[in-house]
Amino acid sequence: MLELILLVIIAVYVYSYRKNNGENVYKFISDAVVKAYNQYAPYSFKEVREKVKALGQEYNTRQYLTQVLLIGGFAAVVSYLYFFSIIWTIIYVIAAIMFIPYLAYLRCKRVYSEYIFEQIQTYTTNVIMEFNTTQSFVKSLEGVRDSGILESPVVDDVKTMIDMAYQNGTIDESINYFNQRYPFYMVKNMHQLFLQITKEGAKDSGESLENMSMDIDALVEGVYRDKMDRNEFHKKFLTFGCMLFLLVMAMQLLLGNDAYLNMIKLWYVQLLLHAIILVNCYFLLSGEKYYNEDVGVE
Repeated sequence: MLELILLVIIAVYVYSYRKNNGENVYKFISDAVVKAYNQYAPYSFKEVREKVKALGQEYNTRQYLTQVLLIGGFAAVVSYLYFFSIIWTIIYVIAAIMFIPYLAYLRCKRVYSEYIFEQIQTYTTNVIMEFNTTQSFVKSLEGVRDSGILESPVVDDVKTMIDMAYQNGTIDESINYFNQRYPFYMVKNMHQLFLQITKEGAKDSGESLENMSMDIDALVEGVYRDKMDRNEFHKKFLTFGCMLFLLVMAMQLLLGNDAYLNMIKLWYVQLLLHAIILVNCYFLLSGEKYYNEDVGVE
């Protein structure tokens, strides 16, 4: 069965090479992957990736190729150390490379969430500053909209809020709309304060707004401190996760190379080794998912 899979892989490679009349096979395969991605990727993620490209933080071809070589090379070393089998090495290398689009998906989501958090920080602080001058929530929104400090999609949602406020004659639906789009604590708390000021007709809102601004600054400082802690933890986590794969080297040193080669001929030993690799991979992917999620969420 394994030999058949290997023959199929070789046949696909030869067919793609001949079909392209000597063109770069890597380019052919990468173009095919991009085409499939554009066809089946969720529309929301396409928008996220386009924004990451606009921010200049999307990986270029060389960076992705480096990632392929590093991950594929590590998978090759680990799988060969475990099984001393070229066939299993090829299978694990292909499987590892297939997860690179998922890693790109997680990284793009993290970059985008960091960008949105910065935009929301800008939105809240500037609306408070504008309100101190205009004493009107809608006028504050218009001032922030016209200042050019916000970018899409946040500025588009601010425009929608303004339109809804004029259509309904109140700010209630506008605030509910923005709260649902950006369920950050600082957004909900600030909007609740503006609702109280607007409906209760508070005469002196300066102190409340100043306290709100200080709370936002403290919250933002905490989020950025958490970001630095996450980055440091991420490096240590990857190091620890990779070292787990290499524990098999200690086993080989203890048993001796000949004894280990005889042991891995047993089917249940091979099954156990596969389980160890899969559990370690799940551990690493779960850590990557945690690291790239909920950035800026309080």
